[in-house]
Amino acid sequence: MTTDKKILRRGLTALSLVTALGLSSCTKDLDRFPTNGETSQTIYNSPAKTFQAFAKVYGAFALSGNGGKNEDGNGGDIAGIDEGASDFVRGLFNLQELPTETAICAWGDGGVPDLHAMSWSSSNPIIRGLYYRSIYQIKLASEFLKNTESQASDATVRTYRAEARFLRAYQYWVLIDLFGNPPFVDESTPTGKVYPRQISRSELFNYIESELKAIESDLKTPKAGDYGRADQAAAWALLSRLYLNAEVYTGTERYADAATYAEKVISSGKYSLHSTYANLFLADNNLSNPEVILSINYDGKKSQNWGGMTFLINSSTGGTAKAVTGVAMGVNGGWQGNRATKGLLDLFGANKATDKRCLMTAAATTDITSVTNFDQGVYVHKFRNVTSTGANGSDGDQCDADFPLFRLAELYLNYAEAAVRGKANTATGLQYLNLVRARAYGATTGNYSALPSLDEMLAERGRELYWEGHRRTDLIRFGKFVSADYVWPWKAGVKAGAASQAYRTLYPIPADDIQANPEKLKQNTGY
Repeated sequence: MTTDKKILRRGLTALSLVTALGLSSCTKDLDRFPTNGETSQTIYNSPAKTFQAFAKVYGAFALSGNGGKNEDGNGGDIAGIDEGASDFVRGLFNLQELPTETAICAWGDGGVPDLHAMSWSSSNPIIRGLYYRSIYQIKLASEFLKNTESQASDATVRTYRAEARFLRAYQYWVLIDLFGNPPFVDESTPTGKVYPRQISRSELFNYIESELKAIESDLKTPKAGDYGRADQAAAWALLSRLYLNAEVYTGTERYADAATYAEKVISSGKYSLHSTYANLFLADNNLSNPEVILSINYDGKKSQNWGGMTFLINSSTGGTAKAVTGVAMGVNGGWQGNRATKGLLDLFGANKATDKRCLMTAAATTDITSVTNFDQGVYVHKFRNVTSTGANGSDGDQCDADFPLFRLAELYLNYAEAAVRGKANTATGLQYLNLVRARAYGATTGNYSALPSLDEMLAERGRELYWEGHRRTDLIRFGKFVSADYVWPWKAGVKAGAASQAYRTLYPIPADDIQANPEKLKQNTGY
């Protein structure tokens, strides 16, 4: 296995598939061709060009466009949306963390305030950005599968195809989790003016499950492939996450299956917890990292955009934050946007100084009286553009750190939660939970003597996984996201926190997509 994070970027500069495949999510035209002379007939006529097309399926996770100007056939992937706002990691963070206790943003523009206040509408540009990004990537993967069907007997292409199906399944997981009942397309969807059907949440659950199981034998075994590419362990990890939330998605719990697939990753023997929690989130986290199963890879010089880790790191710092924390962030300035409420800091209780996962510092006041004042609340310095040796990343503005989509600690916690819920082996669940705790404390002093309560399990997931795109999903599964019995500062737009409407557990289908396809798309309840 190589840890070269640039492997999949080799094919991205030579090819513009955005217009080639007609994948602008804001239109339904799937048969447009590029202005640079490439067509689907020529893109796939050689192994090198097939790899370039394959690289774009991955590249669309880390890049928001092809560079250059829209009028030249380049620019952003998603028509009609700010290119930075349509970045995947930026959108995932905004929709999964900002409505929770783990994050609150000082910015007052672009639909940002509505997220923590839980007052978003179907025209919110951040919601639109992630929705169309996910659909774009689904269409991109489906188009790759359609155009490589004749090459499926080739072993290399067969592996590409399995990975493309995984990436599509992952994006459908994003849609089932955030939107519930999205439009559905696959490689059988015809080209031309197409108005996709809407798929139910339960049907989509079955589709994701079947896809992940179908591709298992064609994916490489754990860690047998290149860094940043999906393998069998990634498919097992996604199945574990899917089953963990099955009751939310379908009404039928599958916690035992969540534990089974977590165990498949764990017992593969290919992964172990990183010895230093903080190093999981630094600029050289692609090196000597035994824990990460699949990541989105960034390079401050070669894959620049204003989303991804550049957004996550720059938005979490500024002049005062740097002075107060004394922590090197590896960026020239800072955008003074995202910090946490004291609800995140409170998860650590009396162990703030001893739990090594508490990578945050209280501002001059943790009491947020003004949401737009970045210097109220809790500064979070979990992700940094600094290497494990203390050197700055390769660029002072654009960041090198990779974003972990799946890592071993999540699978330990999945199994432990299933055990807490009585659906997995108690002793094994306690063992796995205490492995995570021992890394956090550097010793066994933080270990549990018995499995904790569900409330404590939720808190432990918050301590381990904050700012990694899990919190909203976890709060919904535990019944805490919109409830009055678990509040944090400015929840639902109230300074002390308050309950929100029950329908806020799903985001709305963007209004413009409903308007474009009114006969087949039905809006989620409440919007």
